[in-house]
Amino acid sequence: MSAGRPLTKVERKKMNRAEHERKIKQDLIAQHGKDLGTFYYWLRIMNIRGTQAYRDGDVKFIHDVALALQNVYSRHSG
Repeated sequence: MSAGRPLTKVERKKMNRAEHERKIKQDLIAQHGKDLGTFYYWLRIMNIRGTQAYRDGDVKFIHDVALALQNVYSRHSG
């Protein structure tokens, strides 16, 4: 419940997606370490949500994820 009322279907879906993505991130970091796990997480997010964003024409989301991938990669590769 949020703010004293039940969550709407859209709010529940958004919350469940966030929890699922958080679990994916934790699992990948636990398995591969912080840097590589974060890199794999962003690849996974791009795969999961990037296709839908591309279909919707949301190039800002794709740009933001690509930038996050580049940042992690440049930190990891030195």
